[in-house]
Amino acid sequence: MSEPTGSGDGVAPALTSDERAELERLRGEVAAMRTTTTETRPRRRFAWKPTVAAVVIVLGCALAPVALATVWVHRQVADTDRFAATVAPLIREPSVQAALTNRVTETVFSYVDVQGLANEAVDALAAQGLPPRIVDRLHDLTGPLASSVREFVRSRVAELFASEQFAQAWDRTIRVAHEQADAVLSGSASSVAIRGDQVTLDLAPFIAVAKQQLVDAGLTAANRVPDVHPTIAIADADTLVKAQSAYTALDRLAAWLPWISVALIALGVYLARGHRRALVGAGLGFAAGMLVLGAGLLIARALLIDAVPGRSVAAAAASYDILVRYLRDGLRALLVLGLVVALGAFLAGPSVTAVRIRGGTVRSLAWLRARTGLRSGRVGVWVHTYRGVLRGAALGLAVLILVFLDQPSGFAVVMIGLLLVFCLVVIQFLDQPVTGDRTTGPPRPAA
Repeated sequence: MSEPTGSGDGVAPALTSDERAELERLRGEVAAMRTTTTETRPRRRFAWKPTVAAVVIVLGCALAPVALATVWVHRQVADTDRFAATVAPLIREPSVQAALTNRVTETVFSYVDVQGLANEAVDALAAQGLPPRIVDRLHDLTGPLASSVREFVRSRVAELFASEQFAQAWDRTIRVAHEQADAVLSGSASSVAIRGDQVTLDLAPFIAVAKQQLVDAGLTAANRVPDVHPTIAIADADTLVKAQSAYTALDRLAAWLPWISVALIALGVYLARGHRRALVGAGLGFAAGMLVLGAGLLIARALLIDAVPGRSVAAAAASYDILVRYLRDGLRALLVLGLVVALGAFLAGPSVTAVRIRGGTVRSLAWLRARTGLRSGRVGVWVHTYRGVLRGAALGLAVLILVFLDQPSGFAVVMIGLLLVFCLVVIQFLDQPVTGDRTTGPPRPAA
């Protein structure tokens, strides 16, 4: 079959022998390349970076609540002001005052038998010739007298614990005793001891103060109370032993464990293929770690309440809430911080929702700029030129404010985030790129 010929009737001209040879050669090379590619196709290599990034981020998020707990423990022991601020409200809590009042009152009357003393006095009067009828009536009054004295003692002790003078003395005492906090956890505290399976607190200082208060009020019988050392159980011995071991380890980690957590999260985000997506996951994982810590505090509270006697439940619960309130404030702040970082990374990403939100914001600012007739002129050009630097500076300022806050709360984190958003909105509002020799802006009215 002959090659088609002609060029004027729409039929392609015949190939010359050289052209045909070149075509065949090219076809052969393509076929050879396809065969080689099929036979020698390399095996797909294992993508190690995404896997390592995920593991590192998860590890950093898991260490975050542990790091927060270590910092809290370290600051309670190392910072006298922080320890005093934590413990000072305990004596001002009504349930704690009631528990101490009951315990001290019971101790006083375990050594002072008011009804027995009254009966002895009546018997002495009877021996002096007091008529029997009067003696019997006086004996009938010794029971109500003992009850009245007991209520009197209870009220005076309650007044003692509720007075501002005692609260101030408590504040001074806990400042002096701050160094003993470390001794308690190290096992060398003199006022806290392990008796059997219970950790006990020596109440001798409280008894001495209450005795002096009663003597000053006119109840000289309180002098009969000897120098005793009653104790009150405050925890299980196993709990203290575990706390001592945990404190020793956590105190050593407090200086560098938070930085390890942050470094692991940053490394994981850096190694990840999608940095923004990894940052979203890291923020959510960080917040989840804080939720786990919060759940652990709730479980510990429930276990503590179940372990104390019925009359001391309210005091134990209030004491626990007071002691861990700074830890709770810290985890709330970090929880909000993780959510803010995740939200910011999501809004900066390429998802449809994020793009729509950013586009709607830009269009809204452009409409507002046109509506107000603002012409930023050279300022707009300068902002457009250095918009990246300005955005980075705004972000850095927000981070510095957060870092240098002594005790940032969740509300403070939200306010810092809103301040950052406001700064970014202002930068976008002033941003006006150059068009030709003039900046973009609302059209000028025709002359």
